[in-house]
This record gives sequence, structure tokens and C-alpha cells, in this order.
Amino acid sequence: MTLRAAAAALRARQTCSVELTEACLAKIAERNPTLNAFLTVTEDLARERAKQADQELARGIDRGPLHGIPIALKDVFRTAGVRTTCGSKLFEDYVPEWDAAVTQRLNEVGAVLMGKTGLHELALGITSNNPHFGPVRNPWDPETIPGGSSGGSAAAVASGMAYMAMGTDTGGSIRIPAAFCGLVGLKPTFGRVSRYGVMPLDFSLDHMGPLTRSVADAAVTLQAIAGFDPRDDTSSRRPVGNYLPDENASLDGLRVGWPENGYFDRIAPETESAIRRMARTAEALGARVVPVRVPDLAAINTVARVILHGEASALMEPYLETKRHLFGADVLALFDQGRFLRAADYVNAQRLRRTMQQEFAKLWDRIDCLFTPTTPMAAPRIGDATVQLGDAVEDVRLASTRLVRGINLLGLPALSIPCGLDARGMPLGLQIVTRAFSEALLLRIGSALEAAAGFPTLPV
Repeated sequence: MTLRAAAAALRARQTCSVELTEACLAKIAERNPTLNAFLTVTEDLARERAKQADQELARGIDRGPLHGIPIALKDVFRTAGVRTTCGSKLFEDYVPEWDAAVTQRLNEVGAVLMGKTGLHELALGITSNNPHFGPVRNPWDPETIPGGSSGGSAAAVASGMAYMAMGTDTGGSIRIPAAFCGLVGLKPTFGRVSRYGVMPLDFSLDHMGPLTRSVADAAVTLQAIAGFDPRDDTSSRRPVGNYLPDENASLDGLRVGWPENGYFDRIAPETESAIRRMARTAEALGARVVPVRVPDLAAINTVARVILHGEASALMEPYLETKRHLFGADVLALFDQGRFLRAADYVNAQRLRRTMQQEFAKLWDRIDCLFTPTTPMAAPRIGDATVQLGDAVEDVRLASTRLVRGINLLGLPALSIPCGLDARGMPLGLQIVTRAFSEALLLRIGSALEAAAGFPTLPV
């Protein structure tokens, strides 16, 4: 059942929040020992909030579609009175006294917090193989990774432990888990959702967004969490629109960009076939596919990595000398890379960033959206360091982020939706990108494709 279906059932008195919550708690008890999606389960709090939601709805107090719905938060969103570890031994016992902006807004609309989900250590990685709390596993095949860094959020939603889970995305960390776990993952425009109270990885690349079972579920979540926040100096004052797409969303006249360079290099044949099938679906719905050449993807990724490593290592600088023993080997190596960057390299990367944003913006004169694969392949197995893509052997982290990382640098909104299965029966993802602050268009496109394609969004 999707979030919106559960919300409709609540209002039709076919179920109640307590029943939804108890069902999710039962699934957590059954499945979390295997999948390791949750680091902390807020069982008592969930029951209390579910009971409160039922009482409010019975009195006619309706806070919106998320009222009474069981949800989860990636364990980087501060939660007053509930530990927030960031997947790290550094913060293993940290219990905040205040809520992140997103936590606060979800509380205000009556969502029921089931707990905090696992992630790649300090949100710096795509496998969610956490050396301190154990690996998170993919519900489609527990021997494969769920993606990262928001792997626990994806595993929780895909396995039915929650109807929505919040993630963060610095270089693909919402969209990669969405693709690997057969979900919808939304990375809004930079500044659309407040970063206040989120334990940061990067000053200028972090984005907050939901992982859900449908595009409409992502839309109602964005509606609840978007908007200006004076506590976040990057927060946009641009008004929040209506993000929920019409049930019969049309693509008539839409110009779909098809990249002729970069995005289809070194990808699995099944992935390319699935994306081409979605382009044909868009055409059948009235869209026009327009071939385009995009700015140099490899160069954009290089600039993004320089900025990420420099800013992330600056954030961790207080701990990198005195508490090195508390870091996992893979993230420690990445932080150390950032410490060796020259100041000139970082400054030049930020200058190039502005140039690349201007170059990419020229595409919107010719197209309304861009179709790309989310990842070159389906989820690799846990422990695999490399992946074979045609004749090339690539590092799993670099391969998985290659098609999504640049969108963080550009700050553009992007949506990953399921677009098929590979020969193993594992999900594949389509990434849709639009111009800044056009989330309503992005979600309309995703909704139309979702309705037409009808691919499964839960493990079979």
C-alpha cells in the first residue's frame, strides 16, 4: 500500500493509525534482524503518536496526507530525545535536545516516527556497509547492497517497515538507493528543503528528500517539508507551489532531452534498454524526444568530488587527529584525501562550478527535462569492490555515482523512478532532471510515466 492509499483508508475509517503503526512494528520485528534498516526503533513514541493521530482525526482535526502515517528518518536528522548517530562511533550516544527543521515539519503534520534508519558511515559512501553498525541489506536480495548513503531508508520503505523515509543526497545518496531498491527517490532543488538540524556531510552539496513507493507519495512529502527557513542560510524564499500531480497527468508537448554523450557510456545493456523503453513511453504519452549534447560529465564529476572532499574533510577536521580510531577505513581515506587538497584547487573548483551551471542551464532553452539512467547497473553484491560494465571494470562507488553526482553540483531537482528489472529480477532506475525549482513539472512527468509503465515498486 502506498502512503496516499493508507491516508485514504484512514479517512474512510477502513483502518486507523494504530493499526498501520502496529503492522509496521511487526514488520520491523520480523525483517529488521535480516535487513538492518533501522538503527533505532522508537516503538513507544510511535504508539503514542499513532494514538494521538487517531484521536485528532476522530475529532475532525486533519493535518494532511501524512497525518497518522508511519515514517522513518535517516539517522542524520536530529530528533529531540532520540539518538542521532550519523552512522558513526563519534556520535553513537548523541541525543539531541532539539529537532531538525524536517523533523519538526513532519511532526507538525502528524507523521508517526517509527525510528532512525541506518546509513553508510557519516553519509560518505554508497554501499551502506557500515563497519560499526553492520551492513544494510537490500530487500530484493539480502546479498546485495541497498545503495547509500540512505540505504536504511530505502530498505525500510521497500520492505514495508515504513511508508516514507527521509534521506539526504550529496552525490546520489537518495537516488542510488531508490534505483537499487525499486523506489521513488526525490532530490529537490538546492535550497528548497531546509538543511537546518541535519548533521552535514558537505556545506554546498547536501540535499534533503524522501524515498517513497510512488511519485504521489514523494509529492505530498515535499509539500510538507518544503519552504523557506531563516535558520538555514541557503534556504530559498521562492514560494512553495502545489506539487501533487493530477491523476491523469499529461506529457503533451513535453520536450524530453536524450543525452548523446556521457550518460550512456559504460552501462549495462539492460539499463540502456529500460531507459529507451521509458523514452518510448513518454513519446506515446505525447512527449517529443530531443537528442542533446550535455556538458562534459566527467569534468562535472571531478569538480564535484573536489568540492565534496574539501568541504567534508573541513567538517571532520576536529576529529581527524584526536579520534582517528573511531573512523572506518573507507571514509577515513576519503577524508584524508580532502585534507591534502590545495586551497587553489578548491577555489578553482567553485569557479568552474558556476561556469558549468551556466552551461547546463542552456539546455533548458531546447528541452523541458533530461532522461538518464540513475545508475549504470542494478545493485552489486555486498562486498564487491568492482563491477564489470562491458569491457570495463569500475570501482563500485565511482560507477554508482557517475550519473547522479553532477546534479548535486548543479543544484538541480532530480527524480529516480523504477523503470524495469534486470535478468536477476533486480530493479533499475530512470533519472529525470529538470530546471531549478520545477519540482511540480518533475513530479508530473514521473507520475505519468509511473502510471503508464506500471513497474513494481516493492520486492517480489
